[in-house]
Amino acid sequence: MLETPSAPQRGKRRFRKSLVIPAALAVAALTVPAVAQAQPSPGSAPASAPAAERHRAKPTVVLVHGAFADSSSWGEVVARLRHDGYPVIAAANPLRGLESDSAYVSSLLATVPGPVVLVGHSYGGEVITNAAVGHPNVKALVYVAAFAPAEGESALALSGLNPGSRLGAALLVRPYTVAGGGGADGYVDPAQFRAVMAADLRAADTELLAAGQRPVDLAALQAPSGVPAWKSIPSWYLVAGADQAIPAATEKFMAERAGARTVVVDGASHLVMLSHPGQVETLIVQAARATG
Repeated sequence: MLETPSAPQRGKRRFRKSLVIPAALAVAALTVPAVAQAQPSPGSAPASAPAAERHRAKPTVVLVHGAFADSSSWGEVVARLRHDGYPVIAAANPLRGLESDSAYVSSLLATVPGPVVLVGHSYGGEVITNAAVGHPNVKALVYVAAFAPAEGESALALSGLNPGSRLGAALLVRPYTVAGGGGADGYVDPAQFRAVMAADLRAADTELLAAGQRPVDLAALQAPSGVPAWKSIPSWYLVAGADQAIPAATEKFMAERAGARTVVVDGASHLVMLSHPGQVETLIVQAARATG
């Protein structure tokens, strides 16, 4: 069932297109800031549940966003998890390079006492695949329309595994300069944002999401992944059935290869955490309960 998030309408802000890269760089490493307040779900421990279940300490849920976003992309899911009693950290993914992004999230995990359920969306899935290695407190991995690479694979390679991604023609590239160097950042053309990323959200909402993009350094999408944590940590996967960024066929392939317990949300866009936050939270809770 489709859950429709509400959001304030905001004015449209347009970016000037500087360069459109070819379809080979159609990498769905995307998430975007949340624009609506979540409606809380029922408590996860009903009165009829055993006392031990109601009072048992819950694992910390660490959420990792993808490109063109910040941690607020998980806002609706965070509200539901907190309502159900889960400690939550929405990590700030730097989006500067796969190795450095993974090292950053790994260092965050080292500061969390007790068990962790680690969740990634899109490019954030590649980050958690690497960051969780060596952390025995990470008890479950949850991929939400996310990359789950094998060793040596990149987001770029996986993006072309099956036809159906519309991101290539919509991705804009802007060079940037920083002290000591620079690189190339990617953005989604705001004029194409809704069609590619969020066809099941209102146009007024997606205008705001497009305007609030944070870019990803394109080198992050080309970097080969390391030994995958899903080989040793149980995993769950939510497939967005109408994803136009990462094709659903590719998501299903990665989920099956990882041995993930999988759900498919029919008709969902890439931004499934905004259009179906309740179903995303349900899968996270299932992972937490199965490994807690």
